[in-house]
Amino acid sequence: MKAIMVMFDSLNRHLLPPYGCAWTHAPNFKRLAERTVAFETSYVCSMPCMPARRDLHTGRPNFLHRGWGPLEPFDDSCIELLSKAGVYTHLTSDHYHYWEDGGATYHTRYNTWEFFRGQEGDPCWGMVAEPPIPENRNGKGRRQDWVNRQFMQQEAQMSQPQTFAAGVEFIQRNAHADNWFLQIECFDPHEPFFSHRRYKDLYPHKYDGPLFDWPAYAPVNPETETSEMIQHIRFEYAALLTQCDAYLGDILDMMDKCHLWEDTLLILWTDHGFLLSEHNAWAKNWMPLYEEISHTPFFVWDPRIGKAGERRRSLVQPAIDLGPTLLEFFGVEHTPNMLGKPLRPVLESDTPIREAGFFGYHGKQVNVTDGRYVYMRGPATQENQPLFHYTHLPTAMRGFLGLENLAKMELAPPFTFTKNCPTMKIPVRVENDAQAGTASTWLWDIQTDPQQQTPLSDAVIEERMVNHLRNLLAEVDAPTEQYERLGITI
Repeated sequence: MKAIMVMFDSLNRHLLPPYGCAWTHAPNFKRLAERTVAFETSYVCSMPCMPARRDLHTGRPNFLHRGWGPLEPFDDSCIELLSKAGVYTHLTSDHYHYWEDGGATYHTRYNTWEFFRGQEGDPCWGMVAEPPIPENRNGKGRRQDWVNRQFMQQEAQMSQPQTFAAGVEFIQRNAHADNWFLQIECFDPHEPFFSHRRYKDLYPHKYDGPLFDWPAYAPVNPETETSEMIQHIRFEYAALLTQCDAYLGDILDMMDKCHLWEDTLLILWTDHGFLLSEHNAWAKNWMPLYEEISHTPFFVWDPRIGKAGERRRSLVQPAIDLGPTLLEFFGVEHTPNMLGKPLRPVLESDTPIREAGFFGYHGKQVNVTDGRYVYMRGPATQENQPLFHYTHLPTAMRGFLGLENLAKMELAPPFTFTKNCPTMKIPVRVENDAQAGTASTWLWDIQTDPQQQTPLSDAVIEERMVNHLRNLLAEVDAPTEQYERLGITI
């Protein structure tokens, strides 16, 4: 048996044709939906990028114990478990966060890996002179990004095509072998929305303003960001989405050419979506986890089951469910620390595997869903305290946690999943923006209000969601201060 997992970053469910979008060009996503099971109720877990990948490896939520960071020494990696069981594992990726301080222990869990440089601010090409920077509205743009673009002016030079080409080459080399897992992980369509001209040309429109393909992580500015600019950046995202679709087609072609549908598990998922002016907001991280970010596309073909062109409505969370699913597919036992569930019952007959799931960023709202309702629980106090990181590896995205935090570090008793190891208990502060809504507690009915325009006020439903939250906090062995921070009784 074999498995191929295609992973995109910031892939918007509501802009894909299989989920009802009529204006984006994505024929291979349509083709994928015809050959797989598409999930209607798929939600994120730990946010954003590297926390989601820790979920993938460990099969459990981690956002209540720590923010962005590496795999821990006590973590059970499903990829490593596969390798130890004799399944050859290979990663091909241009997701450069794997190679920073805050992600440095993930890629070494695979037997082999390939990394393609140049995404976003990846510090790969050195240029002392100032790069040519056009007039732009890229509020989060970095100098290094403009350097990198000078070296990727041809489509084949871009890191996304190279990532997929490496995946195709792996399949060609190993199609007739058995017992392997291939992860093709692409940073796109993450911002900046840098795509080849032939994809932009599919979205003709009038725009003569400054270059705008990288929105700031901020509210839409009505004084400087016109409706034409908003429409333009949505087309820029769509062009990059179409580029992703084109290279997805190469993998589907290999599935056909090598007859892999007979014995190969195929998975496509994303870590989260992205706001493109919905809720008057750009991007992610600073606002509540609205549906556009948290409700994700998800497709699976399992050759043992043979279901294709069908939909499933049971609640799933790919970030934590895929690890146990991969292990079950290859006949490897998952560990007791893995709280995700193998997806086979859902794939076979839409049999539910959970009543509720929760998701969030470390130190912000904790969100609970049962598939219909989403409950966003804000902090109980304005100070949003107490709050700690629990870790053996005190890093953030691109560096170490601050010395002012580390100076106050204590040693915490082991959690149930740390294998009798105490951890560093490091105090941190995370601001919740009352104006943005992350300090609020809201209840939404996604069935009747999918755009989340009008919060519900229903004490009975809220109490049910609070009970779900309480049970999930206990299941993950949440730090006791999280109950206090959220105002939840144990």
